[in-house]
Amino acid sequence: MAMSEYKDRWIECTDTAVQVRGYYFPWGTKRIPYSAITSLERFTLTALRGKGRIWGSGDFRHWANLDPRRMRKSVGFFVNLGRRVVPLLTPDDPDAFEQVVRPHLPGGTSA
Repeated sequence: MAMSEYKDRWIECTDTAVQVRGYYFPWGTKRIPYSAITSLERFTLTALRGKGRIWGSGDFRHWANLDPRRMRKSVGFFVNLGRRVVPLLTPDDPDAFEQVVRPHLPGGTSA
């Protein structure tokens, strides 16, 4: 069993992957191996960039996992997997999440 390097209610980073609870309807978990992540983009949540979206997509390009507290958060991440739909994640502790994920990415620091 993989150990957690970061964990909150919806997102867990193990030594091999990011697991996102509430990604699929109604409560399915998406497992994203670090090897599948091509880039990680940190951004400021705004009304037009995900802040008001509790779950799903508003533009059919970005998919937000279930997070009822997203409206109270200020930082989000686009997790690029080289596919049309890009997961939008909002960890409770963005700095800790980023510190765990970035070293696993190609080049270790892609923004």
